[in-house]
Amino acid sequence: MRYAMAVAALALMARPVAAQDFRWSGAIASGKTLEVRGVNGELRATRATGTVALVTATKKGRKSDPDEVKIEVVEHAGGVTICTVYPSKQSDRPNECKPGGGRNNTEDNDVEVVFEVQVPAGVRFEGATVNGDISGRNLPADAELSTVNGDVELEAGGVAHATTVNGSINVRMGSAKWSGKLEFTTVNGGITVELPPSVSAEFEASTVNGSVESDFPITIQGKMSPRSLRGRIGEGGSLLRMTTVNGSIRLEKGS
Repeated sequence: MRYAMAVAALALMARPVAAQDFRWSGAIASGKTLEVRGVNGELRATRATGTVALVTATKKGRKSDPDEVKIEVVEHAGGVTICTVYPSKQSDRPNECKPGGGRNNTEDNDVEVVFEVQVPAGVRFEGATVNGDISGRNLPADAELSTVNGDVELEAGGVAHATTVNGSINVRMGSAKWSGKLEFTTVNGGITVELPPSVSAEFEASTVNGSVESDFPITIQGKMSPRSLRGRIGEGGSLLRMTTVNGSIRLEKGS
């Protein structure tokens, strides 16, 4: 028995433990934006319990060296931008961290960076990755999430934006007021969006392999199709567009 316990203890000690490779915290003024941009790896954001934003990240690689991948912080007038920056093989075209995005070619680097983010009240959040799922839980204000290969899960107290290519989109939006055009798009995956019951908007939805459903009464414009719908919710207003190719679309009414 003692021998078995000793072997078990040694096995536990031998297991690799994920290290926290990056940590940043700071105050961000209400109305400003916290932006986190990755390339390979998941990104998960939640509402902060206090008034300080917190961003942590863990790096891991199979063939590439995690130490070669840097995480940079750029403070600017609009808020704070944090990015993974991969090594570039072109000395005349270095990768960079810039608000809204910048050059960041991975050059076949397999390092994954997983971000955990806490967003304080009043702060807008933007999160982006390329290969990985991305989520925002109970975010306090407007939020925008995007990936290419992964699912998007987003719950925002304000207006929500979400896009992917290979993955599904599930969104709960706390505000029914946006200006211009609000789009939710994917290619391979379904889309479900929950809106407040007070919403009024012009609505367009289309899919190729799937169906379109809505909890809201819609005044149809043009021909009606099970895979395409164009009409008006309530009194109309700004445009809400939901599009996919392989997947169904559902518009839900919140409580």
